[in-house]
Amino acid sequence: MGLLDGLLGNASKIEPAQIQQEFSKVLAPGEQVEHAYKLIRDYFVFTDKRFVIVNKQGLTGSKVEYHSIPYRSITHFSVETAGSFDLDAELKIWISGTPTPIQTQFNKQLSIYEVQAVLASYVLR
Repeated sequence: MGLLDGLLGNASKIEPAQIQQEFSKVLAPGEQVEHAYKLIRDYFVFTDKRFVIVNKQGLTGSKVEYHSIPYRSITHFSVETAGSFDLDAELKIWISGTPTPIQTQFNKQLSIYEVQAVLASYVLR
């Protein structure tokens, strides 16, 4: 992911093994990181048990908020593919009890279809 992509809010895929150690503090026994996507300093993670949004705060990013969402709390989601002139795809996820969806933009380097398939595999269990 280039700096410009990060500044524009585009997500990129990261290897789960890269953040498994950092996540060991917040994972349940036996829980595994399976997919992860990064947005500048923040990222979101699909484990085998939940969806986690990681918000690194402050100038140094030493303060971290882990927002855990059980897959059963995701009421619906949508994807908007990139077009000829609009180069970014978008993923929206609605959580029960919140009227506004979580929105993330993806550049063409990361397949929105891949992310949607990962999300669907967990939500539709």
